[in-house]
Amino acid sequence: MTIRYLDNATIPADLYQQTDVTVLSLGGNHLTEIPTDIGNLTRLRQLYLHDNALTTVPDSIGQLTQLEILDLGHNRLTHIPDTIANLHNLQFLYLSDNQLTVYPAGLHDLPNLRYLGLTDNPLSALHERIGTLTGLMELRLYNNHLTGLPDSIGNLRALCELHLMNNQIVSLPESIGSLIDLQILSLRNNPVEHLPDSIGNLHKLRYLDLRASQLTVLPASIRDLPNLEKLDLRWIRRLTLPAWIDELQARGCLVYMPLL
Repeated sequence: MTIRYLDNATIPADLYQQTDVTVLSLGGNHLTEIPTDIGNLTRLRQLYLHDNALTTVPDSIGQLTQLEILDLGHNRLTHIPDTIANLHNLQFLYLSDNQLTVYPAGLHDLPNLRYLGLTDNPLSALHERIGTLTGLMELRLYNNHLTGLPDSIGNLRALCELHLMNNQIVSLPESIGSLIDLQILSLRNNPVEHLPDSIGNLHKLRYLDLRASQLTVLPASIRDLPNLEKLDLRWIRRLTLPAWIDELQARGCLVYMPLL
């Protein structure tokens, strides 16, 4: 059974007793809290709580062990309860546009997670244990305060998309080269000064966005990326273009040159 309440609807008091619900959407209702009774809805597979005014989520959310999709985006959350680690069937987790300053510890134990959205938070660092999310295919971290990535990022070998734009990242770890399925790497508007040679191991990479970085040289290993379709170098003011850029273009890679 699916239940949706939209646009500041009145939520009935008995909602959290309807244990046959599998999809519940409460997005956009200006809710300031979710009662602990939500833990009664143990058949839920999809829960949408986006676009509210939530500052907390009850620990009882960990009782929803059948959840596959959880959307908590566009709230005012400063903390995610550790009980989220019980959601072993979770595949899609949206936490964008909140007030999270610390990477939620409970995310470490979500073996089936495929998508993680943590954009538009004031996160300054990722925990080393992010590397336990080995099934992750898409990771969105743009518009944060990140200064780097942990070495364990290289454990995410199923990752296809890594979005890091608008952070404070200066360099990438060598382990980035272990992301053998990566197709999109976006580093736009970061003060990146150095890229590791291991970036040349990303043989499935199609799009590399380096706009507005602080790079002065590009690693020669980029030349050997066999599937690279687009390399964006706009607004890199101090970059010395290597001669092999012509080789990339000759084989069909679209290169956006620096605009000074």
